[in-house]
This record gives sequence, C-alpha cells and structure tokens, in this order.
Amino acid sequence: MTQVTTEQASSNKPKREVKPLNGVDTPMLFATINAVGQSPELAKFRFRATNQWLAGTHSRSTIGMFSGAGGEHSHSQVFQYDGDHHPVLCGQGKAPAPVEFLMHALAACIMAGIGNIAAARGVKLESVTASVEGDIDLLGLLGLSDAVRNGFQSMRIKFDIKGDAPAEKLREIVQQSRNRSAVFDVLTNGIPIDLSVEA
Repeated sequence: MTQVTTEQASSNKPKREVKPLNGVDTPMLFATINAVGQSPELAKFRFRATNQWLAGTHSRSTIGMFSGAGGEHSHSQVFQYDGDHHPVLCGQGKAPAPVEFLMHALAACIMAGIGNIAAARGVKLESVTASVEGDIDLLGLLGLSDAVRNGFQSMRIKFDIKGDAPAEKLREIVQQSRNRSAVFDVLTNGIPIDLSVEA
C-alpha cells in the first residue's frame, strides 16, 4: 500500500483562486507582500500630520502626504480632523477628545487587518463590529497625583464577527490582525517620541 505524504496531499489539493473579497483587492495584497519581500526597502514608510490650535482646547489636524514604497504619496484628498475636550473637561465639545481618537485608531487598525486577513484566507465576511472602552483617572493629567498616570489605565476592545467560516477560524483572523496591528503594537510596547519646540 502506498503512503501519501502530507506534502503530496497538499500538492494534490486544488489551489484556491485568489480574487477580490470583502472589498479587498486580494491579488494586489499578495503582489504587494511579494514585492516587499523581494525589496525590503519598500517597507519603510513615514506618515505625517500637522495640527493647529484654534481656541481653548480645540485644534485641527491635517493629513495629506506620506512617504513609502520608494516615493512620496498624497491621499486622494486632504483630510482634516478636529479635536476638543468635552465641556465637563473645560472644553467646548466641538469634536471628539484626543483619547477618543486613540480608541478609533485602535479599532480601525485591527478592523483593517481583519478585512485583509479574511480575504487572504478566503473567508467571506458578513459583518464585523468592534466596541472600545478606555479607563482614565484624571488625577494624573490634572496634576493632582503623581501616583496616577496621565493616560489610559486600561482599554478593552470586543469584536463581533460573522462570516462563512467556523467560529474558531473567525477568532483566529481577529487574533492574527491584533498580532499584526501597528496601533496595538504602539499602545502595548510604547515608542520613543522626540519632542522639540521652536518659540
């Protein structure tokens, strides 16, 4: 009796056709991964934003250009986002608080990964939602206690995901996205930030 090795079995298995899925250009995703694998210098990116004070705690960030993949790039349009503090925090509530943008960044980063990873694995998504919460104690940032940090003490993010795959595979997709999330990495590992001032 001839024994079939795992390699032979997998080579006899028909290859899945790679096609766009979940709004992701999956062939382009794989082509990008292959191109960067062959030329690692293409992986170096620098994102930029400017911010201007408007009044009180209200400011506006502008995002338009970034560099990477061997050149300079511009978004399809210039994006502007206002930030403010809530009236209970001495602001005017004209925009979300900066810490709320941090929650948005975390959810949006992991969500983008879920879309890509599901498409790469041939899983059609039906719906994905995330809810994010962050706990902060204002004694720190108000300067009332040196024992309390200025930022979030903890954050929680919960995903509800449905698609044409078993629950375990869907959970693996979310986990892999978390493992590859740039924002999750920054929040959990920290980075050096060089602050300079011209006055």
